[in-house]
Amino acid sequence: MIRIFRKREELPKIIREVTDTYSEQDLCLHHLAETPLPSEDVIVTILGKLRTVLYPGYFGKEYVNQTGINYYVGELLYEVYELLSEEIYKAFRQDCEHRATGNCDACQEKAEECCLKLMRTVPSLRRVLALDVQAAMDGDPAAKSCDEVIFSYPGIMAITIYRIAHELQRLNVPLIPRMMTEYAHRKTGIDIHPGARIGKRFFVDHGTGVVVGETTEIGDNVKIYQGVTLGALSFPKEGASAMRGKKRHPTIEDNVVVYAGATILGGDTVIGCDSIIGGNVWLIHSVPPRTKVMIEVPKLRIKANE
Repeated sequence: MIRIFRKREELPKIIREVTDTYSEQDLCLHHLAETPLPSEDVIVTILGKLRTVLYPGYFGKEYVNQTGINYYVGELLYEVYELLSEEIYKAFRQDCEHRATGNCDACQEKAEECCLKLMRTVPSLRRVLALDVQAAMDGDPAAKSCDEVIFSYPGIMAITIYRIAHELQRLNVPLIPRMMTEYAHRKTGIDIHPGARIGKRFFVDHGTGVVVGETTEIGDNVKIYQGVTLGALSFPKEGASAMRGKKRHPTIEDNVVVYAGATILGGDTVIGCDSIIGGNVWLIHSVPPRTKVMIEVPKLRIKANE
């Protein structure tokens, strides 16, 4: 009885104290607006459907044949269109330029056009992803088949989601591209910003702990291992706002291999084509093409137990 009395007495007071913080202007921890934000759960559902379209027979239904593929893919793409156009609309409405009250027809039209533009890229996405899968086959002797790579390689999941998100980023869709790649980050440990520009035949081997920053540029036929960071140098005194929109992350040219634990930083840093960056290397300056960069072999002290 005492517990029930205390609950009735204290909970209303706690609730009022919590809701009072929602009116504090300096707290940006709530979104109380007419239009809701995009739903993370729906975005994940959309990614699942798009992966099924990109890799039919691997995800979704266990068995899909050539006869029924038009109907199967058509149904999925109609569902993606309905779901994604609504989520893009929510994203656009947060910064609506038309000052519309209630529904905004202009934002809706813009959202639907962006959704259609993404869907138009699906054939080319499949062709690029086929090269990424082949790069994994060519770059990893442990890979026994394309089936194994598509089903089980975290790098393929991360690059698939990145390539979808990158197309939306190019269309200036707010929020959703980053939500997509952060979902991939949580699932795979591979953090690729949707703004990065990545060429063909990209392979991330193992992958855990990989970071690819927003303004990174990666050429064709690049292979990176776990723990690699393609990042930015520390901010100036003015803070992050002074660096937004500027090239902050490195450029990796064609045919480069970056081994585990390497850190390459800075927007002016260029790794020339056909170069090899060894494990645990720290680089903040450019290297010319066809260069090997390695840490000097450390000396080991081997001492017998006494």
